[in-house]
Amino acid sequence: MADNTPKHGTFCWNELMTRDTKAAGEFYSELLGWKAVDSGMPGMDYQMFKVGETSAGGLMAMPPDMPKEVPPHWMAYITVDDIDAAVAKVGRLGGQVLFGPQAVPTLGRFATIQDPTGGVVSLIQFTS
Repeated sequence: MADNTPKHGTFCWNELMTRDTKAAGEFYSELLGWKAVDSGMPGMDYQMFKVGETSAGGLMAMPPDMPKEVPPHWMAYITVDDIDAAVAKVGRLGGQVLFGPQAVPTLGRFATIQDPTGGVVSLIQFTS
């Protein structure tokens, strides 16, 4: 059987954080034919954009404590083999850890970082 686990250094996921998940879900459904369905993730309202049976991305509400100046946005995720080692390297390379690492139930751990040029991305280590 093929190993479909994303490899270290590869983009593996995209999700939209917005203050209006209903409007966003409707927009992308009409624009791209995606269907927003409940992910069943324990403890949070997280939807999956689907194209048929294939996951195309995630959709979630911005946390209430997120500063108002942070606009709704798409977040890209890059797979890493060791989230703790990657996060430790960020500062040494001139970047900044903005959030995490934090566990995602049944999935793994992630952190959001900013590179020295201001680019923001999330890193994720999947549970084995």
